[in-house]
Amino acid sequence: MLKKILLSLSLLLAAIVGHTQVWLGKTEIGFTVGGMNYIGDLNNQHVYDKVSLALGGLVRYNFDERWSLRFDVDYGHIKGGDPDYLTHRNLSFRSHILEGSLRAEFNFFPFSMRDDHFLWTPFIFCGVGFFTFNPTAYYSDPLTGESGWYDLQPLCTEGQGTTLNPGNGPYTLVQLSMPFGIGAKYHPNKSFTLSVEYGFRKTWTDYLDDVSTVYVDNDELKKIMGDLAAALADRTGEVEPGAVNKAGMKRGDDSLNDWFAYFNVNMTVKLDLIFGWMLKKKCDIK
Repeated sequence: MLKKILLSLSLLLAAIVGHTQVWLGKTEIGFTVGGMNYIGDLNNQHVYDKVSLALGGLVRYNFDERWSLRFDVDYGHIKGGDPDYLTHRNLSFRSHILEGSLRAEFNFFPFSMRDDHFLWTPFIFCGVGFFTFNPTAYYSDPLTGESGWYDLQPLCTEGQGTTLNPGNGPYTLVQLSMPFGIGAKYHPNKSFTLSVEYGFRKTWTDYLDDVSTVYVDNDELKKIMGDLAAALADRTGEVEPGAVNKAGMKRGDDSLNDWFAYFNVNMTVKLDLIFGWMLKKKCDIK
């Protein structure tokens, strides 16, 4: 009876180890580095302007030579300001972006680190993710001399959630994204993969830059939200002394949501290179 139990346990352990070895051989882990930027009201729809450093990590599981499933965590900054012909608006911002996403990849060529048939392949990807952001603006108070970066969302600069704009509540700082893009992979050996990719993020918010609709009455905003909110809602007076935008004048374009993009290079390594020796050692134990 004891021999049967030991034999069964040995077979079960062998099956688990074998399955784990296959899983480790199909799974990669790595890091990314590149540049992040945004497209919106304060970037004049320029795709390649105002790029900031971004970093990330990823785990990829390869189902076969064509399809992979990938989980990414990426962190970067986006920023924007008025172009020359809109300097009278004088709005600017910066914001951190922290995104977690799950995406599918499709390789155009049969790509596998287990053989050398195709050493590289172009690929496309698409998925879904969530990200956090927090637009801030730099401001120096002319009366007190105090200066610094201030969070814009709590200030309700377009009257969100107040009697000035009751139909538009404060925007949330956690939003849904849809990453998609193109890239190319190359494996110099059977353990490492090098990739380069460019991906856009469709979002469902127009407030990455805290700019979307129209100006509200600045005096009323000051009464409700305070001096700082009024100062950062309408900054035209900083470049045109005495100028104030009337309520209802266009501050942004709410017909299009904001997007952000991430160009990066990444390197991954198969998990069996990291953990495979542990399984082999266990298998060698008699």
